[in-house]
Amino acid sequence: MEGVTLVLILIIILAWAYDFFNGMNDAANAIATTICTRALSPYQAIALARALNFLGAFLSTEVAKTIGKIVTPAYATPGVIISGLIGANAWSWLCTYAGIPISITHSLIAGLMGAAFAAGGLHAVQWHAVGNKIFIGLIVSPVAGFFIGFLLMLAMMWIFQNGTPSRLNLLFRRGQILSAGYMAYAHGLNDTQNAMGVITTALVSAGILKDFVVPFWVKVASAFFMALGTSVGGWRVIKTLGMRLVHIQPVQGFSAEAGAGTTILVTSLVGMPISTTHAIATAVMGSGAVRRFSAVRWGIGTHIIFTWIFTFPGAAVIAAVALTLLHLFGVK
Repeated sequence: MEGVTLVLILIIILAWAYDFFNGMNDAANAIATTICTRALSPYQAIALARALNFLGAFLSTEVAKTIGKIVTPAYATPGVIISGLIGANAWSWLCTYAGIPISITHSLIAGLMGAAFAAGGLHAVQWHAVGNKIFIGLIVSPVAGFFIGFLLMLAMMWIFQNGTPSRLNLLFRRGQILSAGYMAYAHGLNDTQNAMGVITTALVSAGILKDFVVPFWVKVASAFFMALGTSVGGWRVIKTLGMRLVHIQPVQGFSAEAGAGTTILVTSLVGMPISTTHAIATAVMGSGAVRRFSAVRWGIGTHIIFTWIFTFPGAAVIAAVALTLLHLFGVK
């Protein structure tokens, strides 16, 4: 019993470490454009994102339920869960250190799938759950982010076509406070549930919970560590997303944040653990492409996209290696 308790504590610690990295890398999602347009100072933007990331964790648990269905129950062993978290955390740390805005959500999904596959092959992954919610979200989120950002930017240009640049900049800098808060709330809703799903799966597997119901203390603690990571902030990621991808004006920042926030909110409520980074990065591209296609630095965008692609094999391989090493030490 003592061994089970220690392993469970390790899983919880790793899950909250994942939450911390998630908040740290994805701090850029909500606040990069707001900082770059000077709508808020860096410290004001982080305080806003931290508070609303925390609050977003309590709206729904549909995404947590999807995360809990990735691994076939018979293979949801402590070793598989720990290895999946190691793969996710290692990949997240490497990319955050390099300043690359990756999908932290996809690193966890890939880590769990890689560890499960190493433990039991194809049967260890519940492919219907992965296909119905996860891979559909993988496709929908970047496409929706781009086109909603593009259409909102078109709408803003048409509605305010007679406005003076100075007044419009002032208006949308203020509007960005609302759109950044909206984006941060949606991010907290989707991404905080990833750790909730892993911890609840471990609690069910250990027999502590009979049914997959996320305990309140798991919600609060997961939201806390997400907010803590947001407080630290991934400054290299913020620079990439807010300064290098597109030269952002306040109206573009507002359109991108509102478009990405809407994409994340809708998909979260139906249980899709999407990449919030996909949603905001493509929304930034979409809003920037309205004025002229060349306004987007597509080379940097392509670099980010390739990193997203490599997230699945990268995190999965690290998780599989971790499981092999854990088996050598007797952790199943």
